[in-house]
Parts: sequence; structure tokens; C-alpha cells
Amino acid sequence: MKRSLGRVVVAAGMGLVLAGAVAACGTDDKEAGGGGDSATTADCSAYEQYGDLSGKSVTVYTTFVDTEGASYEESFKPFAACTGLTVKYEGSKSLTADVLGRIEAGAVADIVAFPQPGLLQQAVATGKVLPVPAAVAQNVDQYWTASWRNYGSVGGTLYAAPLGASVKSLVWYSPSAFTQYGYEVPQTWDDLLTLTADIAADGQAKPWCAGIADGDATGWVATDWVEDMVLRSAGPQAYDQWVNHEIRFNDPKIVDSLKEMSKILRNDSYVNAGIGDIVSIAATPWTDAGTPILDGQCFLHRQASFYGGNFAAENADVGENGDIWAFYLPSSDPSSKPILGAGDFVAAFADRPEVVAFQTFLSSPEWANEKAKVTDGGWTTANNGLVKSNLKSAVDQLAYGLLADPSAEFRFDGSDLMPAVVGSDAFWKQMTAYFAEVKPEQDVADAIEAAWPKD
Repeated sequence: MKRSLGRVVVAAGMGLVLAGAVAACGTDDKEAGGGGDSATTADCSAYEQYGDLSGKSVTVYTTFVDTEGASYEESFKPFAACTGLTVKYEGSKSLTADVLGRIEAGAVADIVAFPQPGLLQQAVATGKVLPVPAAVAQNVDQYWTASWRNYGSVGGTLYAAPLGASVKSLVWYSPSAFTQYGYEVPQTWDDLLTLTADIAADGQAKPWCAGIADGDATGWVATDWVEDMVLRSAGPQAYDQWVNHEIRFNDPKIVDSLKEMSKILRNDSYVNAGIGDIVSIAATPWTDAGTPILDGQCFLHRQASFYGGNFAAENADVGENGDIWAFYLPSSDPSSKPILGAGDFVAAFADRPEVVAFQTFLSSPEWANEKAKVTDGGWTTANNGLVKSNLKSAVDQLAYGLLADPSAEFRFDGSDLMPAVVGSDAFWKQMTAYFAEVKPEQDVADAIEAAWPKD
């Protein structure tokens, strides 16, 4: 008989509280979450290392809300059940705007999941973020690549462990359409350009569909395109120099990357299938831009792993042999595999034993696998201790395979690393003008460079 090891109660002003009683460890199946909650199997042997935390509590602050937030809460239940720790969870889309103020006011949570390395760096500058404990550092070194460690570090000190991740370097396509017309998944950038030209010549539909409209955030989709092109055209080292402004935004390497992108996105014969012309890309909602593939109106759409949810919402079968699938956006050099993506980083503002224990758990394979098991789709991680088959979504498995590839060179979304006046202002606006006004590449790059804060 399964026993209930935990319960969920509401805490005023703090979201949900996960409270667990210490469970006897053994081989019997155990459940965390009573009162009608879905059962979570907890094998407490994996949690013995954290000790008895009964009567202790930890506060956690993230950007994850609604269904996404619920899956995080669910993933904490086995830890709460087996250790007795109470986890007080708060998710808010306002975290990026509010967290620095909370830190300065001394009202920040014990643990915060930062969605951007730049925001983490600002938090570290307050002097309130604690370097990670030894057990967390050991996990990071064992289960993540050096690039992920670097993004959680400031001044050579590791302050935050990676959490979730997404892959942006993907191209969506219809496997059945490729089979019907004899197209093959390209292995290099030149192959992709050849495929694009072949599709256009065949005349069934324009090759690409695209859209960058997103209200006040219009343009961010185009910045992802640029970042992917800088990685492929100029290379990862130049990318790092670019986002750190060690080379200017209007450096010839960056302008050349924009022009390489224009070979597709500024060619009327190649875009914007089923929607309009080049100018229409600026006004097409990014959420709708890829769905013409399902109707045979276009063949290709570059967008992140999370876009699989948009296709699923159209009742499409997302999979290698389904209605829609994705391939890695290839590099010019087949031996090079740069990957553009995003992720979250967990930092702590307290060093109580229970905080250290929970922080260590979040950097472990045990948490990564538990999170995968309780998530229907739209989440993965670069933690190489994750068992790929625990991910329920084929797209998440695809993304994880890319992230876990030891030859991959991961780079974080560049606009998120740049100063906000550049990354989420001038960059967005100028890339919108790149389409809406068909603004020349050099002019776009010059305008963005002019917005960069003076030293």
C-alpha cells in the first residue's frame, strides 16, 4: 500500500507551500502529495544525503507560473517528502523587474532562479549573492559543460548553477513534405542555401515563413536569427567578443553575418510563404509564423525548441515521423556545432543548512529527472545526468541531445547578455526596421552600435 508522504497547503502571499514529513527509506513506492494531488513516486534512498530537515523551510522565487510553475512545485515534492523540508514557492513574471529591488530591501527569497546571466551579474554586484557551496560546484563541474559554468560565474567565482535550458538553433519542417519532394535535411549552411534554392525553383511554395511581431517586444525573434548567424558566420569566439562589446556591433564580421542572413530573409523568392512579402515579416505574429508549414504553404521555419507547443496547439503530431519536426540549424563547418539557447541559473541569498541542501538538490541529476517526469513538454536541461527517455516530448529529447553533445559549443542568447538599452531596445527596434523598412544591413548595425552605452 502506498503511503502519503507530503501535502500541499496555501501560504498567504507566498504561492504554494510544499510540506513533507520525513519518509522511511526503502524499496517501497511512496507518494508525495495527498488530498487528491497526482501521486509522485519518491525513492527516498536518493535523498538520505540531505539529512532530516523537518521543521525547516526554504523560500524559492522564479519566473515560472501557471502550468509551468506547477510542474516545478511537483518536482520538489519528493525532496520535501523524504527530508521533511517545507518549500515555499513563488512564481512571478515580474521577477526581472522586481528582484533587484527585493535584494536591496533585504526581502529576497532564499533561492532565486535568474532567467538571464546579465541579471545575475547585477545581483552579484549588490554583494548579497553567495558563492555556491562546494557540493553545488562539484555537481556543476560533473554534469555541465564549461560554457554553462561560465554563465553562472562572475569574476571567476561560481555564483549560480544552471537549471533549465532551451535550444534556439532549430529549423522546423514537414517530414512528409520532404519525402514527397525528395528533399534531405541539410548538413551545412551551404546545403541549407541549396535546399532553399531548390524549393523555390520547384515552385510548390516559397521555402521560408517568418514573423517577428510580439507587441512591445517585437523584434526579439529577429535578434535570435542574427545571433545564430554570428555564431555560424563569425564563430563562437567573435560572438563572445560581440556580446561583450570587445568588437563593435557594426564590425565587418557582424555586418557580414547580417548579410548572410539576408540571403534568406531578404529574398522575395524565399519569404514570406503564405503570408506576404519581406515587409510582412515585421507584422506577422511570431506565434503564427510557422504554422503555414502544416498547410503546405511553406517548408521551413527557424524557431526555438519551445515552438513545438505552438504546433501541438494546432493538433499537429510533433515527431520525427509526424506532421512536423525540426533539424539543427547547420553551421558552415560540419565539424563545428554552435548552439544558441537560453536557460536559468539558481543562486542563493542564505547559507542555512537547509538552503544549501535544497540548492544542491536543484543542481543534481535527481532533480533534473524528477522535473522531466512531471513535465508534459516544453522543458529540458543541459544537465548530462538527465535520462533522455524521462523527457515526455520528442522535441525536448531532440533539444537535450543537442545540449548534451560534448562537441556542442553553447552560447546564451546575445540580446539578453547586452545592456538593456541595446539588447531589448535598439536591437529589437532596428531588426524590425530591417524588415518593415528593408533597412540596409550596415545602417542597422550602425544604429545599434550608436545605442551602446559609452565607456
